[in-house]
Amino acid sequence: MKKYICDACGYIYDPAEGDSDGNIPAGTAFEDLPSDWVCPVCGVGKDSFSPAD
Repeated sequence: MKKYICDACGYIYDPAEGDSDGNIPAGTAFEDLPSDWVCPVCGVGKDSFSPAD
């Protein structure tokens, strides 16, 4: 699964780790995150993330 990086702060969402603070279990693809999920570091929405190379 592909990692995504926050354009605002550089946080990397890694599907292998999920987001424990946001109750997102490991193995959750970025595309499967809820539409109201926000960056756990700076609070921007999913539309402010880009695929990480």
